Amino acid sequence: MNHFDPSVLAKLKNLCVRARFVVDGVMVGIHPSRAKGFSSDFEGHRQYSQGDDVRHIDWKTYGKFDRYFVKEYRETTNLRGYIFLDASSSMSYASDGWSKFDYGSTLAASLAYLMLKQQDSVGLITFSNKIEKMIPPKATPGHLFAILKELEERKPDGETSAGSVLQELAGSFKRKGLIILISDLLDKPEEVVRGLKQLRSRGSDVMVFHVLDRDELEFPFEEPTLFRDLEEDLKLLTDPRSVRSAYLKTLHSLIEGYREACAAHLVDYSLFNTSIGLDRALVRYLSWRTKFKAGP
Repeated sequence: MNHFDPSVLAKLKNLCVRARFVVDGVMVGIHPSRAKGFSSDFEGHRQYSQGDDVRHIDWKTYGKFDRYFVKEYRETTNLRGYIFLDASSSMSYASDGWSKFDYGSTLAASLAYLMLKQQDSVGLITFSNKIEKMIPPKATPGHLFAILKELEERKPDGETSAGSVLQELAGSFKRKGLIILISDLLDKPEEVVRGLKQLRSRGSDVMVFHVLDRDELEFPFEEPTLFRDLEEDLKLLTDPRSVRSAYLKTLHSLIEGYREACAAHLVDYSLFNTSIGLDRALVRYLSWRTKFKAGP
């Protein structure tokens, strides 16, 4: 069974089960060095000296060499992470029953589960044109259920204003950490980029997971279609073939604009099609986390 296929995940109604299903699939498929925990990495042995903590004596080594050796561990820094999830109306679009919000909330749940599994602290913020819910970061196992509760109960609604929300949060964040933004980014690009830039300027690392539906990316419509704005309820009846080229050109410009702006401000940007598996997002995060662990 494919652990990452959206059509498979959509059948798993329990978000906790879905998150574990995704993360377990990733852990099976990646190199063990990426999957291990980050809180206390074993580095090697050294000969025992008076005053060393006897709890760190390696008795197996003593049995081989008839001398005392203690295990040494490299001290690592635990991560403090925040997941920002767009919960505006546009995230409710679904071409095949699996909406952008379904994809985003499953990705958020999987990331939260993975981060807690790695003994990092994680928090969640859902937003539309304002902050809907803020759950501060914690590293306790039970914290996952507070995050899952919000993700399961939250329904996408309202207009989006990702840019102003990011700028507001940048002004209130006092501690450095990792911020993961999950959004369709259907907002004024200059405002979104300004918010990302402000978060970076305060020392946080930022990852952007740009989530779009296959219909939005490919515009496959052929027959006259009534298009409706999910946030402002504007409607347009048109022949999609007459606007397809201009639409795709505009979308390409939007995506490339975000990609280039993120690169300029050292923000990690990835585009995700909701018909494609979630594993790439988690592997991307794990790759970043490994670099964070290694340090400069």
